[in-house]
Amino acid sequence: MAAGKNGFRVRIADAADGWRVTIEDPAGVVVLERACADGSEARAFASTVRQHIYWLSPPKFREYYRV
Repeated sequence: MAAGKNGFRVRIADAADGWRVTIEDPAGVVVLERACADGSEARAFASTVRQHIYWLSPPKFREYYRV
């Protein structure tokens, strides 16, 4: 997935142990990983993160997600 306005990325994966959403910093390092109950929850969380990537500056994004 392409980087957002502030350089962070969000990815969704349907792994063997369940759905996961990861946030990557501008260097491509996973800074947050969240397990989700199903695909709907994963897509909803990822959508919210994408909006925040677009709206928030990198310092505000880091503060909000504690990364």
